[in-house]
Amino acid sequence: MAGGFEPVIRTPDQRIRVFVSSTLRELADERRAVRRAIEAMHLAPVMFELGARPHPPRELYRSYLDQSDVFVGIYWESYGWIAPDEQISGLEDEYVLAPREMPKLIYIKASDRREERLAALIDRIRSDDTAAYLPFDDADELQGRIADDLAVLLAERFEQSRQPEPVEGAAASLVSRVPVPYTTTIGREQDIARVRQLLAGGDHRVVSLIGPGGIGKSRLGIEVAYATEDLFPDGIYFVALEGVLEPGLLLPTIAYSLGIRDNGEAALEERISRALAGRRVLLVLDNFEQIVDAAPVLVRLYTVAPDAAFLVTSRVVLRIRGEQVYDVAALTTPAGTGRVPAARSSAVALFVDRAEAAKPGFCLTDENADDIVDICRRLEGLPLAIELAAAKVRLLGTRGIAQRLEKSLPLLTAAVRDLPERHRTMRATIEWSLSLLVPEHRALLEDLGVFARRFTLDAVEAIGAGRVWDGTAIDGIAALVDGSLVKQEEIGGRPVLSLLAIVREYAVGRLKDGGDADRMRAAHADHYRALVTRLAPALRGEGQAEAVEQLGLELTNLRAAARHLVFTDRLDDAGDFAWSMLIYWWIAGFFAEVRVWMLELLEKESPISQHTRAVAWFFTLWGELWQHPSQQVIAGLGECVRLFRESGDDDAAAMTQAARATARVQFPDGDADLAFEELTEATAKLHEIGNGWAEAITEVSLGRLAWLQGRTDEAMEHFDHAAGVAEAGQDLFTQSVAGNQRARLQLMRGETDAAAAGFARTLVLSVRLHHDEGVAYGLEGLCAVAAARGEAWRAGALSTAAGSIRHRIGFFDVEAFTVHTPHLKAVRESDPSALAAGEAAGAELSVAEAIAVALPDQARAGLGDALAHW
Repeated sequence: MAGGFEPVIRTPDQRIRVFVSSTLRELADERRAVRRAIEAMHLAPVMFELGARPHPPRELYRSYLDQSDVFVGIYWESYGWIAPDEQISGLEDEYVLAPREMPKLIYIKASDRREERLAALIDRIRSDDTAAYLPFDDADELQGRIADDLAVLLAERFEQSRQPEPVEGAAASLVSRVPVPYTTTIGREQDIARVRQLLAGGDHRVVSLIGPGGIGKSRLGIEVAYATEDLFPDGIYFVALEGVLEPGLLLPTIAYSLGIRDNGEAALEERISRALAGRRVLLVLDNFEQIVDAAPVLVRLYTVAPDAAFLVTSRVVLRIRGEQVYDVAALTTPAGTGRVPAARSSAVALFVDRAEAAKPGFCLTDENADDIVDICRRLEGLPLAIELAAAKVRLLGTRGIAQRLEKSLPLLTAAVRDLPERHRTMRATIEWSLSLLVPEHRALLEDLGVFARRFTLDAVEAIGAGRVWDGTAIDGIAALVDGSLVKQEEIGGRPVLSLLAIVREYAVGRLKDGGDADRMRAAHADHYRALVTRLAPALRGEGQAEAVEQLGLELTNLRAAARHLVFTDRLDDAGDFAWSMLIYWWIAGFFAEVRVWMLELLEKESPISQHTRAVAWFFTLWGELWQHPSQQVIAGLGECVRLFRESGDDDAAAMTQAARATARVQFPDGDADLAFEELTEATAKLHEIGNGWAEAITEVSLGRLAWLQGRTDEAMEHFDHAAGVAEAGQDLFTQSVAGNQRARLQLMRGETDAAAAGFARTLVLSVRLHHDEGVAYGLEGLCAVAAARGEAWRAGALSTAAGSIRHRIGFFDVEAFTVHTPHLKAVRESDPSALAAGEAAGAELSVAEAIAVALPDQARAGLGDALAHW
């Protein structure tokens, strides 16, 4: 329903968005209760949290409303702030702007001293036949009422949700990875059709959308992605490269977008190639110009994955084989003056649309047509420049905007003559837009350039110490949002902020020119170091899933913090930062990224401590341990053990000793006995230190080694001990790893019921961690159980579903640890038709549906929210 209101409500798995309107301070407890009620039903709360501001952020909450499905209003005593030049408060404005067709649930808290204007609004709501009016006394009662009312609303409309033409599950799920535009796209219909035609032909492996900053390349790429959904049935992936500055990070970033976890056990390019092979997918690579040296990587990828296509946005041509360049032009500006010629111009249409969002009721008239034409011509049809200008219509009017641009723009463009013409205009428009703000807000925008793609208000406030805007971040952000210089959205139930790439580029340039870049980089790095210090302990046990999720939301800024530490020669801090997140890199699979930073660190001429050198070598050797094991790798890890011990870090030394032992058995002539001895010694040391996470992981390694050597009883003891230590420490990840190994061994020994229970537990844990590999292992284990029990259809369905996950994430395993294939072979001989039917059905299952086939109802309890985010 987002963006338009058909008379339907979607099912909860599709994440209905509930817009919550209220005053903030007097209803803080109630807002928290509402969020709990909405999230308990696995719906998405849309809550605007910036607080009071000089004037209503109408464009922002209008966009929130456009993307929402249900309106919830909570009112008590206060009518809310009425901004200068406004007639109503933001509270009433939100109710007025909510579309008539949107279901509205209004909750009124009892009071005998309500403000007069709020009482009048409530009287109006009582007579609104599109709204349900309900009283409440406290937050607890409100939470229960909202949960009940939303459930009834969904039940009443569930049948209608079947009426619209369905979208195929896989494609719908994958295309949702593409960002949803905040506003309507104007004037790009022909561009969308032409680029679609280029992609549909299949002759062009890489289509590059080329143009200066602010021309609308990213928006066009997003619209093309939605317009080509039918051409790419296996998925469309949006890969944001805005904060990726090192060519070596292209592959890790693509892998992250594809859901590929890099644990070091296989070359990342190989895993991506496996994931793309045989799949008709589109990868949209946005903002490629800063890593254009990595363009040959695309040739290697499309060579091994001929069904994949790449849509690239860039300011410069990639100049690789298979590239088709599409020049993105500015919007058309009127050839003449007056309202009639203006109405035929896409540039004018864009200005009017954005001006109406800033000032409801605004329209093109005979009186303002010439001014709007002049504005659009001066801004050369650049969409972003036009949007920035239109955002000022409430403050200046069209005449004021035209006059100020006439005076300012020539002077500003003259100051940046070294830039291409349209880039000069865009930069000058940003300067002009900022000139209308107070100095503190201008300084704030410049400082925001230090952040990566998305950031939070808390992070902004954390870097403000000593800055001119310190203590006024909320008001400053509000002003920048209102001026279209900062965007706000919700991710994972929390508000996040972002800058457009060219605005960030401008801000960084200003920071450098003012000599403040290093200072702000340091403040940024210190904030994220503190965040990691706070979250790192949870990675080892209780709170692990939540810590992994939060770090994932902050990934772009964690990457930027590491880069800032290395760039500013805080190399020991960079080493500590990387090592403290070892568990996160392991669970989430980001070893390739860390390796890039550590190689850069080692190439620096500045002195580093022994501990930092050991950390850097460890991360650079980790992939070699699995992919190219050798005596040199073993020797290198041994040197890391020595350096860690000499620096007093026995914990890191023991973990590295376990890694060295693992390296010994990765090649045929490895010394298994010595490896077992080293693993045993490391386990004892880790137990003594109290590092339960590493102790449990090392016990798993001991069990695997014993199993490979045929000592299955001993292997089971190690797996049992690992699972017990992990469970005691509430370490979900290692519980899953150890439990999966134990269940495999149980299955091999004929203990089918015990194996079934074990695989079910590990599958649930992997779902909670959003761990694709663990889910694939769990499905394969339960597939083997089903086959052993003669359930041919279920075995076939789970086998294919697990295979689809493996294919999607480019994951493969050695034959010794693929547990289900022998059982499938047996059932294929005994009941081939049922197995084949199950395999055909499994190919159509989503991850959630496959898990429903795999697990009994009681085992799936509480997994709805985790599966909804898959």
